Amino acid sequence: MEAIAKLRNYPTSPRKMRLLADLIRGKKVENALAVLEHNTKHPAVPLRKLVLSAINNWKQKNEGGDEGQLVVKTIMVDGARTLKRMRPAPQGRGYRVRKRSNHVTIVVDIKNEEEKTDRKIKTNAKTTNSKTTTKTNNQ
Repeated sequence: MEAIAKLRNYPTSPRKMRLLADLIRGKKVENALAVLEHNTKHPAVPLRKLVLSAINNWKQKNEGGDEGQLVVKTIMVDGARTLKRMRPAPQGRGYRVRKRSNHVTIVVDIKNEEEKTDRKIKTNAKTTNSKTTTKTNNQ
């Protein structure tokens, strides 16, 4: 059973957070934590805490489950509120400064063997279908 953790209104731009999210998407939880621990970008710290929170949420839902098989199933970074400020500019004008923030949602779950077999069956079916269509076209 999957577990969800959310980080709301974190004051960094979604673009910067997505760079880190792309690094851990689909990886095992241990590998994701190691990547975030040794990353120099400043959003790595709250993202690491969020992964740990998702692991704890999963433990509470699945008592006695093996957390070694946990995978970051999905991670989404969405834009949140934007604070609009003014910065002084030449000749009495003002430049607008947009201080962006983001929402992060992470889902962790065990990678099932059933999903792997389903994918293999689908790919085998596609290859057999493509072989039959090429044979009929060649004849």
